[in-house]
Amino acid sequence: MFKKIFGKREEVLKSIQLIAPVSGKMLTIEEVPDPVFSQKMMGDGVAFEPQEGKIVAPADGEIIQVFPTKHAIGIKAVNGAEILIHIGLETVGMKGEGFTVHVSEGKKVKQGDVLVTVDLNLVKEKASSIITPMIITNLNDMQSIEKSSLSSVIAGEQAVMTIEAK
Repeated sequence: MFKKIFGKREEVLKSIQLIAPVSGKMLTIEEVPDPVFSQKMMGDGVAFEPQEGKIVAPADGEIIQVFPTKHAIGIKAVNGAEILIHIGLETVGMKGEGFTVHVSEGKKVKQGDVLVTVDLNLVKEKASSIITPMIITNLNDMQSIEKSSLSSVIAGEQAVMTIEAK
């Protein structure tokens, strides 16, 4: 009992690196052809033009939301950052067609775990764009966000953002 009260507390990470959730071309958030993202209405981040349809966890954390239409995933990282990965633009209208989700709400994930696979050709055909934003939605809880200037990334390999919680 006393060990729980007086025992060493686990150190909570304040600063984490997010890896590329998808392989392809990295874009600034301002380059996203949708004002909700480019004008940072939902938060700040980066975006990707995927070359393949495998989306991986950018950080260790917990799945806090899987949209019913499977086009977006919310993750709460170990430092408290809330990350939204929105696969393609105007993909909500696809009603999940072409998306296979490999996680569920409440599931703990490790950086690099596969979250979703998507048929990019179907997205190109049925949605306005395959561009995939990755947004930090709880900016008020974050001290700083540093974005990489990489132009090309491989899923699960390159760090694309460093986020520090307050």
